[in-house]
Amino acid sequence: MKMRHRLLGPIAALAAAAAVCGLALPAAAADYKSEYRLSIVLAPPTPWGQAAKIWSDLVKERTQGRINIKLYPGVSLIQGDQTREFSALRQGVIDMAVGSTINWSPQVKELNLFSLPFLMPDYAAIDALTQGSVGKKIFQRLEQGGVVPLAWGENGYREVTNSKRAIKSPADLKGMKIRVVGSPIYSDIFSALGANPTQMSWADAQPALSSGAVDGQENPLFLFNVLKMQNVGQKFVTAWGYVADPLIFVVNKDIWNSWTPADQAIVRQAALDAGKQEIAIARKGLTEADKPAFKDIAAMGVNVTFLTPEERDVFVKATRPVYEKWKNTVGAALVKEAEDAIAARKK
Repeated sequence: MKMRHRLLGPIAALAAAAAVCGLALPAAAADYKSEYRLSIVLAPPTPWGQAAKIWSDLVKERTQGRINIKLYPGVSLIQGDQTREFSALRQGVIDMAVGSTINWSPQVKELNLFSLPFLMPDYAAIDALTQGSVGKKIFQRLEQGGVVPLAWGENGYREVTNSKRAIKSPADLKGMKIRVVGSPIYSDIFSALGANPTQMSWADAQPALSSGAVDGQENPLFLFNVLKMQNVGQKFVTAWGYVADPLIFVVNKDIWNSWTPADQAIVRQAALDAGKQEIAIARKGLTEADKPAFKDIAAMGVNVTFLTPEERDVFVKATRPVYEKWKNTVGAALVKEAEDAIAARKK
């Protein structure tokens, strides 16, 4: 009992001081952590990192400092293993995250939807999924998984680069060693195209690309500039938009429940606002008619290839068995709903 009095003493003193000074003490503020840990894979200069920075700044400002968030880039809270991020979030090792649908797909099978090859032909197709009924159903699934999803962001379309040749057909990929992310569907896709996919972390991929042990890789285009990939032998870029990687703003469920309803509303709206800003940042230079982001890369002496509709169709047909195989993993009904939403989109 004495221990309980000692623990309650500072809280009671804080409440008394607030009453004397005429200050309003936020409900449950005594249960708030002094700092909340927000995990991201990439650094703040990237669109992904900016999503987290904008969100954390908006939350701190709008809660008047009640909720302070510290960014942990490089998934440093889990020793850089991005495939463990969702599990760590559920377990409370991580409080908040702006996470990748690709990285979380091994734990949430429905997230493999966005990795079905050539499902989303344009940005309007991405929006049709994330901002419609499909996005709501995926959020419901995430809630069942123990987190509170709040908003969508975007890591972008993943384009393929290499050191060997321009890629215009599956034949150009034959035998090429391509670094892919850890989700099995990517190994299936590149195997279907005749390549030799190799799963490895990005920390291992950079020296492998530089030495020529690996010929190419696939990632959102902004990383080409950030990481100066032309300096690790990546002299060819093909814009094929085969998959896109939406990001999701989430909070651990216990952390969420510890906040007042008013602060929950603030954090949710801040995530929505940050998501809209970040999507605009991620698409800058890519959605304009002249695609200046590609021009910047070409100016570095890099060969940039745009597929014709006919050339793209060859890749679509070559990867269709992978699409059909993974449709059942994702859920056939959800895939059909996604296909219908894309067909009905406003271009």
